[in-house]
Amino acid sequence: MPEIDPIPLTQLTTLRTGGAPSRMIEAATAEELVSALRDVWATGEPWLVLGSGSNLFVGDGPFDGTIVRVRTEGIERMPASRPGFARLRVQAGHDWDALVAYAVSEGLAGIEAMSGIPGTVGAAPIQNIGAYGQDVSETLVEVELIDEGADHVAIVPREELGLGFRTSRLKHHYESVAERRAVILSVTFELVEAGHGEHELMSAQLRTAVGTPRATPARVRDRVLELRRRSGMVLDPEDADTNSVGSFFQNAIVSAEFAATLPLDCPRWSLGPDRDDVTVIPLDQYHGIVPVQAGETPDYKLSSAWLIEHAGFRKGFRLPRSRAAISSKHALALVNRGGATAEEIAELARFVRMRVESEFGLRLHVEPMLVGVEI
Repeated sequence: MPEIDPIPLTQLTTLRTGGAPSRMIEAATAEELVSALRDVWATGEPWLVLGSGSNLFVGDGPFDGTIVRVRTEGIERMPASRPGFARLRVQAGHDWDALVAYAVSEGLAGIEAMSGIPGTVGAAPIQNIGAYGQDVSETLVEVELIDEGADHVAIVPREELGLGFRTSRLKHHYESVAERRAVILSVTFELVEAGHGEHELMSAQLRTAVGTPRATPARVRDRVLELRRRSGMVLDPEDADTNSVGSFFQNAIVSAEFAATLPLDCPRWSLGPDRDDVTVIPLDQYHGIVPVQAGETPDYKLSSAWLIEHAGFRKGFRLPRSRAAISSKHALALVNRGGATAEEIAELARFVRMRVESEFGLRLHVEPMLVGVEI
Protein backbone atom coordinates (compact mmCIF):
# COMPACT_ATOMS: atom_id res chain seq x y z
CA MET A 1 0.00 0.00 0.00
CA PRO A 2 2.30 2.82 -1.22
CA GLU A 3 1.76 6.09 0.60
CA ILE A 4 3.13 9.06 -1.33
CA ASP A 5 3.71 12.75 -0.66
CA PRO A 6 0.36 14.52 -1.08
CA ILE A 7 -0.07 16.24 -4.46
CA PRO A 8 -2.29 19.36 -4.69
CA LEU A 9 -5.54 18.57 -6.47
CA THR A 10 -4.96 21.52 -8.79
CA GLN A 11 -2.46 19.17 -10.48
CA LEU A 12 -4.74 16.11 -10.50
CA THR A 13 -8.11 17.50 -11.62
CA THR A 14 -8.94 18.71 -15.11
CA LEU A 15 -10.68 21.81 -13.73
CA ARG A 16 -7.40 22.71 -11.95
CA THR A 17 -8.86 23.44 -8.51
CA GLY A 18 -8.34 22.03 -5.02
CA GLY A 19 -5.73 21.99 -2.29
CA ALA A 20 -3.53 19.18 -1.04
CA PRO A 21 -4.96 16.32 1.05
CA SER A 22 -3.63 15.36 4.45
CA ARG A 23 -2.60 11.97 3.10
CA MET A 24 -2.37 10.29 -0.31
CA ILE A 25 -2.15 6.63 -1.30
CA GLU A 26 -1.59 5.17 -4.77
CA ALA A 27 -2.97 1.72 -5.60
CA ALA A 28 -1.55 -0.03 -8.68
CA THR A 29 -3.41 -3.34 -8.21
CA ALA A 30 -6.88 -4.32 -7.10
CA GLU A 31 -5.38 -5.93 -4.00
CA GLU A 32 -3.57 -2.70 -3.08
CA LEU A 33 -6.76 -0.75 -3.65
CA VAL A 34 -8.83 -2.98 -1.34
CA SER A 35 -6.09 -2.88 1.31
CA ALA A 36 -5.84 0.91 1.13
CA LEU A 37 -9.60 1.36 1.40
CA ARG A 38 -9.88 -0.93 4.40
CA ASP A 39 -7.04 0.92 6.09
CA VAL A 40 -8.69 4.29 5.49
CA TRP A 41 -12.15 3.10 6.53
CA ALA A 42 -10.72 1.76 9.79
CA THR A 43 -9.53 5.26 10.74
CA GLY A 44 -12.94 6.84 10.23
CA GLU A 45 -11.34 9.84 8.52
CA PRO A 46 -12.74 11.51 5.37
CA TRP A 47 -11.69 9.79 2.16
CA LEU A 48 -11.95 10.27 -1.56
CA VAL A 49 -11.16 7.91 -4.41
CA LEU A 50 -9.53 9.67 -7.35
CA GLY A 51 -9.24 8.42 -10.91
CA SER A 52 -8.34 10.99 -13.56
CA GLY A 53 -10.10 13.87 -11.78
CA SER A 54 -12.08 14.70 -14.91
CA ASN A 55 -15.51 14.86 -13.27
CA LEU A 56 -14.52 16.43 -9.98
CA PHE A 57 -14.95 20.01 -8.78
CA VAL A 58 -12.95 20.54 -5.58
CA GLY A 59 -12.99 23.56 -3.28
CA ASP A 60 -9.99 25.80 -2.64
CA GLY A 61 -9.14 24.60 0.86
CA PRO A 62 -7.02 21.56 1.76
CA PHE A 63 -8.75 18.18 1.89
CA ASP A 64 -8.68 17.06 5.52
CA GLY A 65 -8.50 13.34 4.82
CA THR A 66 -7.01 10.69 2.56
CA ILE A 67 -7.03 10.60 -1.23
CA VAL A 68 -6.76 7.09 -2.71
CA ARG A 69 -5.53 7.27 -6.31
CA VAL A 70 -6.71 4.37 -8.46
CA ARG A 71 -3.86 3.43 -10.83
CA THR A 72 -4.97 -0.07 -11.78
CA GLU A 73 -4.89 -1.04 -15.45
CA GLY A 74 -5.65 -4.03 -17.65
CA ILE A 75 -8.14 -5.54 -20.10
CA GLU A 76 -9.06 -9.23 -19.92
CA ARG A 77 -11.01 -10.83 -22.75
CA MET A 78 -13.53 -13.40 -21.51
CA PRO A 79 -16.09 -15.79 -23.03
CA ALA A 80 -19.37 -14.10 -23.87
CA SER A 81 -22.83 -15.35 -22.93
CA ARG A 82 -24.05 -15.41 -26.54
CA PRO A 83 -22.67 -15.84 -30.06
CA GLY A 84 -21.45 -12.72 -31.86
CA PHE A 85 -20.42 -10.93 -28.66
CA ALA A 86 -17.22 -10.54 -26.63
CA ARG A 87 -16.80 -9.78 -22.94
CA LEU A 88 -14.10 -7.51 -21.60
CA ARG A 89 -13.26 -7.22 -17.91
CA VAL A 90 -11.40 -3.97 -17.35
CA GLN A 91 -9.63 -2.66 -14.25
CA ALA A 92 -11.13 0.45 -12.68
CA GLY A 93 -8.09 2.69 -13.19
CA HIS A 94 -7.81 1.94 -16.91
CA ASP A 95 -8.19 5.02 -19.12
CA TRP A 96 -11.68 5.07 -20.67
CA ASP A 97 -10.63 6.27 -24.12
CA ALA A 98 -7.83 3.70 -24.22
CA LEU A 99 -10.52 1.04 -23.71
CA VAL A 100 -12.58 2.48 -26.58
CA ALA A 101 -9.51 2.53 -28.83
CA TYR A 102 -8.79 -1.12 -27.95
CA ALA A 103 -12.38 -2.16 -28.66
CA VAL A 104 -12.38 -0.44 -32.05
CA SER A 105 -9.03 -2.00 -32.98
CA GLU A 106 -10.51 -5.42 -32.16
CA GLY A 107 -13.66 -4.81 -34.22
CA LEU A 108 -15.91 -4.60 -31.16
CA ALA A 109 -18.84 -2.20 -31.26
CA GLY A 110 -21.03 -0.61 -28.60
CA ILE A 111 -18.88 2.10 -27.00
CA GLU A 112 -17.24 3.84 -29.99
CA ALA A 113 -19.61 6.83 -29.80
CA MET A 114 -18.14 7.53 -26.35
CA SER A 115 -14.65 8.09 -27.76
CA GLY A 116 -12.68 10.92 -26.21
CA ILE A 117 -14.60 11.07 -22.93
CA PRO A 118 -11.94 11.70 -20.28
CA GLY A 119 -11.87 9.58 -17.17
CA THR A 120 -11.32 6.04 -15.96
CA VAL A 121 -13.33 2.90 -16.60
CA GLY A 122 -14.31 2.62 -12.93
CA ALA A 123 -16.05 5.99 -13.07
CA ALA A 124 -18.03 5.16 -16.22
CA PRO A 125 -20.88 3.14 -14.60
CA ILE A 126 -21.14 5.53 -11.65
CA GLN A 127 -22.55 8.28 -13.83
CA ASN A 128 -23.60 6.03 -16.70
CA ILE A 129 -21.56 8.04 -19.18
CA GLY A 130 -22.86 8.41 -22.69
CA ALA A 131 -22.71 10.34 -25.94
CA TYR A 132 -24.52 10.45 -29.28
CA GLY A 133 -27.21 8.02 -28.18
CA GLN A 134 -24.90 5.40 -26.65
CA ASP A 135 -24.41 4.96 -22.93
CA VAL A 136 -22.66 2.51 -20.64
CA SER A 137 -25.87 0.81 -19.50
CA GLU A 138 -26.30 -0.74 -22.97
CA THR A 139 -23.10 -2.80 -22.80
CA LEU A 140 -22.43 -3.11 -19.07
CA VAL A 141 -22.72 -6.62 -17.62
CA GLU A 142 -21.51 -6.25 -14.02
CA VAL A 143 -19.09 -4.48 -11.73
CA GLU A 144 -16.75 -5.82 -9.08
CA LEU A 145 -16.86 -3.54 -6.05
CA ILE A 146 -16.32 -3.27 -2.35
CA ASP A 147 -18.86 -1.53 -0.15
CA GLU A 148 -17.59 0.88 2.49
CA GLY A 149 -16.68 -1.11 5.59
CA ALA A 150 -17.28 -4.50 3.96
CA ASP A 151 -14.90 -7.40 4.49
CA HIS A 152 -15.42 -8.94 1.06
CA VAL A 153 -15.59 -7.98 -2.60
CA ALA A 154 -18.96 -8.28 -4.38
CA ILE A 155 -20.00 -8.86 -7.99
CA VAL A 156 -22.99 -6.64 -8.75
CA PRO A 157 -25.00 -7.07 -11.98
CA ARG A 158 -26.06 -4.08 -14.03
CA GLU A 159 -29.69 -4.43 -12.95
CA GLU A 160 -28.81 -3.66 -9.32
CA LEU A 161 -26.95 -0.41 -10.05
CA GLY A 162 -30.00 1.79 -10.64
CA LEU A 163 -28.64 3.13 -13.90
CA GLY A 164 -30.41 6.19 -15.28
CA PHE A 165 -29.56 9.23 -17.33
CA ARG A 166 -26.01 10.08 -16.15
CA THR A 167 -26.64 8.50 -12.79
CA SER A 168 -26.59 5.35 -10.69
CA ARG A 169 -26.99 4.28 -7.08
CA LEU A 170 -23.24 4.78 -6.68
CA LYS A 171 -23.18 8.42 -7.72
CA HIS A 172 -22.78 11.22 -5.22
CA HIS A 173 -25.13 13.85 -6.63
CA TYR A 174 -25.07 17.54 -5.91
CA GLU A 175 -27.22 18.12 -2.81
CA SER A 176 -27.52 14.37 -2.12
CA VAL A 177 -25.42 11.34 -1.22
CA ALA A 178 -24.92 8.03 -2.98
CA GLU A 179 -27.51 5.37 -2.21
CA ARG A 180 -24.67 2.86 -2.00
CA ARG A 181 -21.20 3.95 -0.86
CA ALA A 182 -18.82 1.63 -2.65
CA VAL A 183 -15.70 1.63 -4.81
CA ILE A 184 -15.58 -0.13 -8.17
CA LEU A 185 -12.61 -2.43 -8.73
CA SER A 186 -13.37 -3.68 -12.24
CA VAL A 187 -16.08 -3.42 -14.89
CA THR A 188 -17.28 -6.07 -17.35
CA PHE A 189 -18.74 -5.14 -20.74
CA GLU A 190 -20.29 -7.23 -23.50
CA LEU A 191 -19.67 -5.78 -26.96
CA VAL A 192 -20.82 -6.78 -30.44
CA GLU A 193 -18.24 -8.54 -32.62
CA ALA A 194 -18.96 -6.18 -35.50
CA GLY A 195 -15.65 -6.62 -37.28
CA HIS A 196 -14.08 -3.78 -39.23
CA GLY A 197 -16.80 -3.38 -41.83
CA GLU A 198 -19.81 -1.08 -41.81
CA HIS A 199 -22.78 -1.78 -39.59
CA GLU A 200 -26.07 0.00 -38.96
CA LEU A 201 -25.95 2.89 -36.48
CA MET A 202 -28.90 2.44 -34.15
CA SER A 203 -28.98 5.95 -32.66
CA ALA A 204 -30.51 8.82 -34.64
CA GLN A 205 -28.11 11.21 -32.88
CA LEU A 206 -25.15 9.11 -33.97
CA ARG A 207 -26.40 8.85 -37.56
CA THR A 208 -26.70 12.62 -37.68
CA ALA A 209 -23.25 13.13 -36.17
CA VAL A 210 -21.53 10.69 -38.53
CA GLY A 211 -23.61 11.75 -41.52
CA THR A 212 -24.58 8.25 -42.61
CA PRO A 213 -26.83 5.40 -41.41
CA ARG A 214 -23.98 2.88 -41.64
CA ALA A 215 -20.33 3.16 -40.66
CA THR A 216 -17.39 1.20 -39.33
CA PRO A 217 -16.53 1.51 -35.62
CA ALA A 218 -13.29 3.22 -36.67
CA ARG A 219 -15.14 5.85 -38.69
CA VAL A 220 -17.52 6.52 -35.80
CA ARG A 221 -14.58 6.95 -33.44
CA ASP A 222 -12.74 9.32 -35.79
CA ARG A 223 -15.84 11.45 -36.34
CA VAL A 224 -16.72 11.64 -32.65
CA LEU A 225 -13.17 12.64 -31.72
CA GLU A 226 -13.27 15.34 -34.40
CA LEU A 227 -16.54 16.75 -33.03
CA ARG A 228 -15.34 16.60 -29.43
CA ARG A 229 -12.09 18.40 -30.27
CA ARG A 230 -14.05 21.18 -31.95
CA SER A 231 -16.02 21.57 -28.71
CA GLY A 232 -12.93 21.54 -26.47
CA MET A 233 -14.03 18.21 -24.98
CA VAL A 234 -10.79 16.29 -25.61
CA LEU A 235 -8.04 17.06 -23.10
CA ASP A 236 -5.28 19.20 -24.61
CA PRO A 237 -2.63 20.95 -22.47
CA GLU A 238 -2.32 23.62 -25.18
CA ASP A 239 -6.06 24.45 -25.10
CA ALA A 240 -7.36 26.30 -22.04
CA ASP A 241 -10.92 25.39 -23.05
CA THR A 242 -10.17 21.82 -21.97
CA ASN A 243 -9.44 22.89 -18.38
CA SER A 244 -12.94 21.78 -17.46
CA VAL A 245 -15.04 18.84 -16.33
CA GLY A 246 -16.52 18.60 -19.80
CA SER A 247 -20.20 19.44 -19.53
CA PHE A 248 -20.62 21.28 -16.22
CA PHE A 249 -24.40 21.04 -16.54
CA GLN A 250 -26.40 18.03 -17.68
CA ASN A 251 -28.65 18.10 -20.70
CA ALA A 252 -32.07 18.45 -19.13
CA ILE A 253 -34.67 15.65 -19.14
CA VAL A 254 -38.20 17.06 -19.15
CA SER A 255 -41.76 15.94 -19.78
CA ALA A 256 -43.34 16.35 -23.20
CA GLU A 257 -45.68 18.92 -21.63
CA PHE A 258 -42.78 21.05 -20.41
CA ALA A 259 -40.90 20.67 -23.69
CA ALA A 260 -43.95 22.08 -25.47
CA THR A 261 -43.60 25.34 -23.50
CA LEU A 262 -40.13 26.01 -24.92
CA PRO A 263 -39.36 27.79 -28.20
CA LEU A 264 -39.74 25.50 -31.20
CA ASP A 265 -36.08 25.92 -32.17
CA CYS A 266 -34.86 24.53 -28.83
CA PRO A 267 -33.22 21.19 -29.76
CA ARG A 268 -34.89 18.17 -28.17
CA TRP A 269 -34.71 14.41 -28.55
CA SER A 270 -37.43 11.96 -27.65
CA LEU A 271 -36.38 9.33 -25.11
CA GLY A 272 -39.16 6.98 -26.18
CA PRO A 273 -38.68 4.00 -28.48
CA ASP A 274 -38.48 4.61 -32.21
CA ARG A 275 -41.92 4.33 -33.77
CA ASP A 276 -42.69 2.76 -37.13
CA ASP A 277 -43.49 5.57 -39.57
CA VAL A 278 -45.52 3.21 -41.76
CA THR A 279 -48.78 1.71 -40.57
CA VAL A 280 -50.20 -1.11 -42.69
CA ILE A 281 -53.96 -1.68 -42.36
CA PRO A 282 -55.75 -4.46 -44.29
CA LEU A 283 -58.45 -3.05 -46.59
CA ASP A 284 -61.20 -5.05 -44.92
CA GLN A 285 -60.24 -3.44 -41.59
CA TYR A 286 -59.88 0.16 -42.77
CA HIS A 287 -62.78 2.43 -41.80
CA GLY A 288 -61.27 5.78 -42.69
CA ILE A 289 -59.34 6.27 -39.45
CA VAL A 290 -55.66 5.55 -38.83
CA PRO A 291 -55.24 4.32 -35.24
CA VAL A 292 -52.82 6.15 -32.97
CA GLN A 293 -49.87 3.99 -31.93
CA ALA A 294 -50.19 2.95 -28.31
CA GLY A 295 -47.66 3.94 -25.70
CA GLU A 296 -46.91 6.56 -23.07
CA THR A 297 -45.82 10.05 -24.07
CA PRO A 298 -42.02 9.96 -23.81
CA ASP A 299 -39.83 12.41 -21.97
CA TYR A 300 -37.45 14.61 -23.93
CA LYS A 301 -33.79 15.43 -23.59
CA LEU A 302 -33.07 19.12 -24.16
CA SER A 303 -29.91 20.88 -25.24
CA SER A 304 -28.84 22.72 -22.09
CA ALA A 305 -26.17 24.46 -24.18
CA TRP A 306 -28.97 26.02 -26.25
CA LEU A 307 -30.78 27.11 -23.08
CA ILE A 308 -27.61 28.74 -21.73
CA GLU A 309 -26.88 30.61 -24.94
CA HIS A 310 -30.49 31.75 -25.30
CA ALA A 311 -30.51 32.96 -21.70
CA GLY A 312 -28.04 35.58 -22.91
CA PHE A 313 -24.61 33.94 -22.48
CA ARG A 314 -22.20 33.97 -25.39
CA LYS A 315 -19.39 31.45 -25.64
CA GLY A 316 -16.35 32.81 -23.80
CA PHE A 317 -18.47 34.82 -21.32
CA ARG A 318 -16.84 35.62 -18.00
CA LEU A 319 -17.78 37.77 -15.04
CA PRO A 320 -15.72 40.95 -14.45
CA ARG A 321 -12.22 40.22 -13.08
CA SER A 322 -12.91 36.48 -13.07
CA ARG A 323 -10.54 33.85 -14.45
CA ALA A 324 -13.43 31.42 -14.91
CA ALA A 325 -15.38 31.47 -18.15
CA ILE A 326 -17.86 29.66 -20.34
CA SER A 327 -15.85 27.76 -22.93
CA SER A 328 -15.28 29.62 -26.20
CA LYS A 329 -16.24 26.37 -27.99
CA HIS A 330 -19.15 24.88 -26.03
CA ALA A 331 -21.65 26.65 -23.79
CA LEU A 332 -22.09 23.66 -21.46
CA ALA A 333 -18.47 23.75 -20.30
CA LEU A 334 -17.17 26.08 -17.60
CA VAL A 335 -13.42 26.47 -17.86
CA ASN A 336 -10.47 27.61 -15.79
CA ARG A 337 -8.71 30.15 -18.01
CA GLY A 338 -5.67 30.02 -15.72
CA GLY A 339 -5.42 30.37 -11.96
CA ALA A 340 -9.16 30.55 -11.32
CA THR A 341 -10.25 29.67 -7.81
CA ALA A 342 -13.04 27.21 -7.13
CA GLU A 343 -15.16 30.08 -5.86
CA GLU A 344 -14.76 31.96 -9.15
CA ILE A 345 -16.03 28.92 -11.05
CA ALA A 346 -18.85 28.38 -8.55
CA GLU A 347 -19.88 32.04 -8.84
CA LEU A 348 -20.15 31.71 -12.62
CA ALA A 349 -22.11 28.44 -12.32
CA ARG A 350 -24.60 30.05 -9.92
CA PHE A 351 -25.08 33.01 -12.26
CA VAL A 352 -25.69 30.77 -15.30
CA ARG A 353 -28.16 28.57 -13.41
CA MET A 354 -30.06 31.58 -12.11
CA ARG A 355 -30.42 33.15 -15.56
CA VAL A 356 -31.56 29.93 -17.24
CA GLU A 357 -34.11 29.28 -14.50
CA SER A 358 -35.40 32.84 -14.75
CA GLU A 359 -35.69 32.69 -18.54
CA PHE A 360 -37.06 29.18 -19.06
CA GLY A 361 -38.31 27.98 -15.64
CA LEU A 362 -35.81 25.11 -15.66
CA ARG A 363 -33.14 24.47 -13.03
CA LEU A 364 -30.02 22.96 -14.57
CA HIS A 365 -28.46 19.98 -12.81
CA VAL A 366 -24.75 20.05 -12.03
CA GLU A 367 -22.80 17.21 -13.68
CA PRO A 368 -19.52 16.84 -11.69
CA MET A 369 -19.07 15.57 -8.14
CA LEU A 370 -18.57 18.52 -5.76
CA VAL A 371 -16.12 18.30 -2.85
CA GLY A 372 -15.77 21.22 -0.46
CA VAL A 373 -17.61 23.67 -2.72
CA GLU A 374 -21.23 24.84 -3.09
CA ILE A 375 -23.17 25.98 -6.15
